[in-house]
Amino acid sequence: MLFSKTSAGMEISTTGVKCALVGGTRSAPRVVQVAHAPFPENTLRVSLREQNVLDSELFVERIRAVHNLLLSSSDRVAVTLPDSVGRVLLLDFEGRFKSRVEALDLIRWKLKKSIPFDIEDTHLDYQQLSVRDNGDLAILVALVSRAVISQYEELVVKAGLSPYRIDFNVFNICRCFDRHLSGVDNGILVYLYGSTLGVMAFSDGVPEFMRIKDVSGASALDSRMFRELNSSLLVYREKFPEKNSPSLFSMAAPDVSLAFQEMVAEATGTLPLMLETKTEVTPGNSAPGDQATLFTYTAAIGAALRGLR
Repeated sequence: MLFSKTSAGMEISTTGVKCALVGGTRSAPRVVQVAHAPFPENTLRVSLREQNVLDSELFVERIRAVHNLLLSSSDRVAVTLPDSVGRVLLLDFEGRFKSRVEALDLIRWKLKKSIPFDIEDTHLDYQQLSVRDNGDLAILVALVSRAVISQYEELVVKAGLSPYRIDFNVFNICRCFDRHLSGVDNGILVYLYGSTLGVMAFSDGVPEFMRIKDVSGASALDSRMFRELNSSLLVYREKFPEKNSPSLFSMAAPDVSLAFQEMVAEATGTLPLMLETKTEVTPGNSAPGDQATLFTYTAAIGAALRGLR
C-alpha cells in the first residue's frame, strides 16, 4: 500500500543518519519515534560527480541499526539527501511540451552548459508548476548524477530497506511546514539547515523563486551569511518587482534562530514569523517534544509525511 498508519523518513548527511517514524495524517502528523546514528569522519562526503559514501560497510551498518531503533513494522522508507548532492532549479519554457520524453530532452539541452556534471548521465525529473501570463511554462527541475543517486539507493537496499522515495532536504523542509507556506498568496521562507541557506518564494503555495546555497564554514551571524542572503533577495526583487510585502518566514536551529530571525528582518525590513518543527507535529509517548531535538529531524519528518494521507 502506498499509504499506511505510520511512515518512516530518513535523512542522510555527512555527520550521520536520522530517522523519524510518523503517524496520523499529513495535516495532523504525530511523531511516534526518532533515532540517530553518527558517522565517523570520512564515512561520507558530498559530491556532485563522484560516489558519496566512502565506507560502504559502515554506512550500511549504521543505516540498518538506526532504522531498527524505530521498531517499524515496514521496511519502506523515504530518504532525503543534502541539497548540494544535486541541483534543484526553477525554469521557464516557451510553449508546451508534446510529451514527457520531449520535455526531458529539452531540459537537458537547456541545462547542458550550466550543470557541473555530465547531463547525459543524470537522473532528472520535473514538475509543471504553472502557465505564466505570457504563455511560458514554469517548471521545477531536480537532477542528480546517476552514479551518486544509484550508490545511495543500492546501499539503503543492502541495509534491508526499501527506499520508495529519494529526494532533497529542501522539498522535505517545505513539506514539514506546508500548512504555513501553502496558506499564503505571497510568501518567502528563509531557512538555515545544516550548512544550507535557502530562500524560497511562493505564490498561492506554488514555488516561484528558489536559491539554495552551501554556506559551510559560515555562522548564522557573520558577514558572509548576510551577503548571501542579501544577494538572493536582490535577485528575487529584480525578478518580481511587483511583489510587495510578502509574508516572511524564517527557520534555523534553536540556538541561532533569534539571531537568524533578526538578520532576515534587517535584510528585508520585516520581522519574519519563526517556524518551529515542534509546532508542526504532535509527539507520541516515546518521542521528544522539544524544539532543540525535533529541529534536527525536520527533513526526516518531512520525508516521512510522503507516506501519510
